[in-house]
Amino acid sequence: MDRDDEQLLRGRVYGHDHDDPDPGPRRGRTYAELVGGPLDGLLLDITRWRAEEIDEGAALPTELGRFPGGRALYEPVPGGSRTPGPGVSCRFHYSGDTP
Repeated sequence: MDRDDEQLLRGRVYGHDHDDPDPGPRRGRTYAELVGGPLDGLLLDITRWRAEEIDEGAALPTELGRFPGGRALYEPVPGGSRTPGPGVSCRFHYSGDTP
């Protein structure tokens, strides 16, 4: 991934197309910020996730990781802050890739 790819990803919501006219966060939604790894800077929509699901983190399909077509693994920091309600409520940190 080069510098242009990194700029393209920043501020976007994971799963939105790069050519979406409004790839950013939506009002009233709750997000986890992805920190590190191939999806660094993206937001993951966790609006309807239960607390247990947030605690488990996410395995996100991506072509940008160590295994193209694999998954990038992201986990919340144990004891990390979580702000209830809309906006960015927590951070998921990169923990590795899986095929």
